[in-house]
Amino acid sequence: MEFAFTEEHLMIRDSAERFLAAASDSHAVRAAMSRADGYDPDVWRRIGLELCWPALMIPEHFGGMGLGFVELAILLEQSGRFLLGSPLFATTCLATPALLAGHNTALQEHWLSAIAAGETTATLAFASGKGWDARSVQAIARPAAGGCYLNGVYTQVIDGAQADLLIVAARNPGSVGESGISLFALAADTPGILCTPLPTLDQTRRLARIELHDVFVNEAQMLCAPDQGWPVLRETLSIAAAGLAAEQVGGAQQVLDLTLAYIAERRQFNRTIASFQAIKHRCADMMLQVECARSAIYYAACVVQEHLDPEGDIAVASELAMAAATAKIHASEAFFHCAAESIQLHGGVGFTWEYDPHLYFKRARASEQLLGSPALHRERMATHLFGEDA
Repeated sequence: MEFAFTEEHLMIRDSAERFLAAASDSHAVRAAMSRADGYDPDVWRRIGLELCWPALMIPEHFGGMGLGFVELAILLEQSGRFLLGSPLFATTCLATPALLAGHNTALQEHWLSAIAAGETTATLAFASGKGWDARSVQAIARPAAGGCYLNGVYTQVIDGAQADLLIVAARNPGSVGESGISLFALAADTPGILCTPLPTLDQTRRLARIELHDVFVNEAQMLCAPDQGWPVLRETLSIAAAGLAAEQVGGAQQVLDLTLAYIAERRQFNRTIASFQAIKHRCADMMLQVECARSAIYYAACVVQEHLDPEGDIAVASELAMAAATAKIHASEAFFHCAAESIQLHGGVGFTWEYDPHLYFKRARASEQLLGSPALHRERMATHLFGEDA
């Protein structure tokens, strides 16, 4: 697959860079970290109402812009570069793909229109323990007249405390594995929902624990047919992994840029440390990892775009799981490597609060485990290629 940015892509990237350089600089990031909600509402209002980023991938008949995932990946790369604190990732990469993949037109019209208008934030809650596969869906949907009652706990829900809409996964009593899973769309203020913010290593991204206590849902709140939620959930998680990888590449690029700027100023033995060959080698290794990861994420973005397009290339679309896993592996390792090297090359000040490398290091470590570690994705790829016995 041959890929190059078009003029429209470059315009989107440059406009996002200009906006975030002012709205999410180091001072703004630290101010957002100190807030209970983790982001500046004024910045989010501008993102939703003026820039229309949440509407980017939503079809035009739902009030969106009707663009593709490649354009969204460009925005996510820039948001990761500037450590943007906002519900953008959860809304666009978790909730929106789940709504699009579902088959409930009424829910799509209601929630996608609200998301596109910048009026609603949303997220996906599915994991009740360790792991990111069907076995981690442990919430129970107990059948009742006219619907069912949901009970369960979801851990590490991205922006769960800030979301207006929760898309939750639950399984029928007695079901195991990939069978018996359904998806439901719940307003966050539905009676019986308890949300608890969690302390996190990465203070630029909020996580929450969500508990459901006899939450009644009717059939109109189901995203897809009963017990058919796992294919939609699996597709959504692959798309989210590709989006998270784009964020990670942006973070890796920025931490490389910060390092290059610092070593060009830091002097030792009457010369800048950037002139030392050993330092050049380490920076070259960082750049190589960033570029390899960038290639992986934009290939994955193209695959996601073909997957979401009803007229897309079926052969390319079928590579979604593998492409997303590859992107997540390369981006996770590149980001963490660059962040760790940045702290080393900054020397003693790399550990201080006043400098930014520690912020990227924390984001790198947290994102590495989010939506599956590199080891988990390698295991999935091996299973896909060689079967369960791999």
